[in-house]
Amino acid sequence: MLLVKSWFYIAGLLGLTGTALGAYGAHGLASSGTSESLVSAFNTGVQYQFYHALALLLMVLALRVKSLKTLHLAAGFFTLGSLLFSGSIYALVLLGTKGIGFVTPLGGVCFMAGWVCVLLAGRAWLRSDF
Repeated sequence: MLLVKSWFYIAGLLGLTGTALGAYGAHGLASSGTSESLVSAFNTGVQYQFYHALALLLMVLALRVKSLKTLHLAAGFFTLGSLLFSGSIYALVLLGTKGIGFVTPLGGVCFMAGWVCVLLAGRAWLRSDF
């Protein structure tokens, strides 16, 4: 149960920081003379962070009903994917860090692995009789 509570807090943290970064991207970044393509990339990072914060929150709710290892794995992959995918985009835009661009696709792979875990959890869930 402790791990489920941790996922809950992480989902809240990802949602909170996604909101703050989204506001910064819409107001601060756009008015600072940052190129339109970088603002667009930043907004992509924010969108994916939000999608996966919500997915993580759904994993928490599902784990409250039935604790499955694949749901925990999905939660972990969604968290890691947010850090790698969105974090690397934020670093690129805000810090000009181009040397870590290879991390972005790894984050995308983590997102996909999380969704595969959701599929596997759904399969196990539908086969059980709870």
